This record gives sequence, structure tokens and C-alpha cells, in this order.
Amino acid sequence: MPALVARRYNPLIRDFCERLLTKGKSKMAVIGAAMHKLLRQVFGVLKSEQPFDPNFLTPPS
Repeated sequence: MPALVARRYNPLIRDFCERLLTKGKSKMAVIGAAMHKLLRQVFGVLKSEQPFDPNFLTPPS
């Protein structure tokens, strides 16, 4: 269920899911990928003890 909610309301996950759908992935594969991405984000926050930063990998302009 968290992946479904994130797919609807989280802009990062929403864009990720749309990108996968346009590449022809099935809906269940997209939900599984969203679950995996959320899990990796949670693990990263817990491991680094830093607040979540959506622009972490974005190069400065």
C-alpha cells in the first residue's frame, strides 16, 4: 500500500513510475519498483541519520 500512495502523492515516485510506464513496464512491475525505491530511500535516511533531501543527487546549477 505505501507504494500505491507514493505513486499518487510523492512527486519523485510519481515521475519515476511514469517513466517506467512509458518504457512499457507492466503496472505490477512499476509498483514493485516503487516499493523497492521507497525501501532504499528509507534505508538511506536511517543509515545516514540525515533528513531526506530530494535534491541529493541533483548537480548544482
